[in-house]
Amino acid sequence: MVKVVVLGAHGQVAQIAERFLFANKDVETSLFLRNAKRMEDKKNQATIFEGSATDAAQLEKAMKGQDIVYANLGGKDDIDLEAEAVIEAMKNACVKRLIWISTLGIYDEVPGKFGEWNKETLGDYITEYAKAAKRIEESGLDYTIIRPTWMNNKDEVDYEKSKKGEPIKDTEVSRKSVAAYVYHLIKNPKEDVGESIGLGKPGTEGDKPGWY
Repeated sequence: MVKVVVLGAHGQVAQIAERFLFANKDVETSLFLRNAKRMEDKKNQATIFEGSATDAAQLEKAMKGQDIVYANLGGKDDIDLEAEAVIEAMKNACVKRLIWISTLGIYDEVPGKFGEWNKETLGDYITEYAKAAKRIEESGLDYTIIRPTWMNNKDEVDYEKSKKGEPIKDTEVSRKSVAAYVYHLIKNPKEDVGESIGLGKPGTEGDKPGWY
């Protein structure tokens, strides 16, 4: 039995990943979110914790006894504070494995016109997510950082991975693909430890996402 806590459990990618988790009887799932009422319908499938992801003490309560923390947090104003709190809470709760959702462009790894468009569109978002990722990388935790390209709602699982230092040319990927990769890591927790993985759909190269 693997015990997983999902931070930011009401997020779009998180809710898809949760469907994979709930279907697996060998996974015990906990959900952490700001407003527990939003996930009240899942109380028979998961343990639900309410709290702020910037509050290490509240996070620690949800993390105690867990094997894996999957952080699906967002918002450029809080992401670095959330990273700091998550690291502190994981260390206090003696949990090592972290799956952390970030964004593309944090290493200036997106070349050409798409890279220029991405930087211009995301702006400070990239700067703050880069700070948070650096914090995670220096934490001593067994982390995997995931950098999805621009996400769509297609009902498909189709992705390719790139490592830190490799350019990202794919412009988009489905949320379901990101969730499927998260689920794969939960089932294979020793895979991609200490890696920052870019995730994109093959064949979507261009100046910007096709749907934008």
